[in-house]
Amino acid sequence: MPSTPEETFRRLLDLLLAKDMDAVADLWAEHGTAEFPFATEDSPRRLAGREAVRGYLAGYPELMDVRAIPAVTVRHTEEPDTLVVEFTAHGRTVRTGEPYQLDYITVVTVRDGLIVHYRDYWNPLAAASAAGTLPELLGTLRSGAIR
Repeated sequence: MPSTPEETFRRLLDLLLAKDMDAVADLWAEHGTAEFPFATEDSPRRLAGREAVRGYLAGYPELMDVRAIPAVTVRHTEEPDTLVVEFTAHGRTVRTGEPYQLDYITVVTVRDGLIVHYRDYWNPLAAASAAGTLPELLGTLRSGAIR
């Protein structure tokens, strides 16, 4: 079990690369949350609880094949349990086979080695482009169905 918030987050990245989504979900506290403020209509904005996180992550390796996380910058905050992390993921989109690079900024709070709050500021346009679903997302934007 990781002993610091940074160790927990780095473990999350290692497990993401290993495509072990169950183990990633196991890093969440039982009632921990995950928020995605920029999520589009077809994606949840908030997940409550470890099992909700597990369900959300279950099919991720079938969508995105993360192969490297070459850049990670961890910024410690005045709150010892909270970090701001910038990282870049490289890989390929399973649907299209196309390579991608996505940048993330995540605010994560960890207590007793488990994530209690995770807020992920990712770019839905870049993610849709990487996933080969940009036309569908743009159609949703044009129709005004985005929240």
